[in-house]
Amino acid sequence: MQYRHEWKHEINRSDLITLRQRLRAVAQIDPHTIDGRYKIRSLYFDTPTDRALREKLDGVNRREKFRIRYYNGDTSVIHLEKKAKLNNLGTKAAATLTKEEAQAIADGDLDWMIKCSGRPLIQELYSKMRGQGLRPKTIVDYTREPFYYPPGNVRVTLDYDIRTGLHSTDFLNPDCVTVPAGDAPILLEVKWDAYLPDPIRAAVGLESRRSSAFSKYAQCRVYG
Repeated sequence: MQYRHEWKHEINRSDLITLRQRLRAVAQIDPHTIDGRYKIRSLYFDTPTDRALREKLDGVNRREKFRIRYYNGDTSVIHLEKKAKLNNLGTKAAATLTKEEAQAIADGDLDWMIKCSGRPLIQELYSKMRGQGLRPKTIVDYTREPFYYPPGNVRVTLDYDIRTGLHSTDFLNPDCVTVPAGDAPILLEVKWDAYLPDPIRAAVGLESRRSSAFSKYAQCRVYG
């Protein structure tokens, strides 16, 4: 897996407006958006001892977390993802799930997963659900404005309206009740491969803003 550089910055509403204008001038808007944005719903996994949460809060250099994700309420395309971090670098592996498979995982119906010989990420999740007690923990909802800049394979996202829900089996229900995740900030994320081009570096530059270790998953555990 290829590791990518990652920056995170907590920003305010005024920063959001400024960055949106700058990025629209130099970068491409993700073609999968609706009016420049989309809704993301993720179901995050953790162990009975909250290993993923604790490693994040403790700043462990090498860590990973699993999630299931879909966009704009469309359950016809669902992805299982594993995000891994090494120092300030990140990588992601993904596999496609059917709606029925995603619901089975949320319900704790796991036996079918061991038969997925051509789908190694699903088998890895199965192994860790059996061996480490990994289970769905919380729902994370938010709105994202994504931008893409081909040189350097740069992706810039503006995330806000972060909400949480603890009833994981309702993950695929569009009417699942979620609530604001405490006093969650607006989040700027910048990801790139070997280098960050100057036009993007200038566009995302904000005085008095510093890199952040903010985690949507950790923030959404504020209620349990």
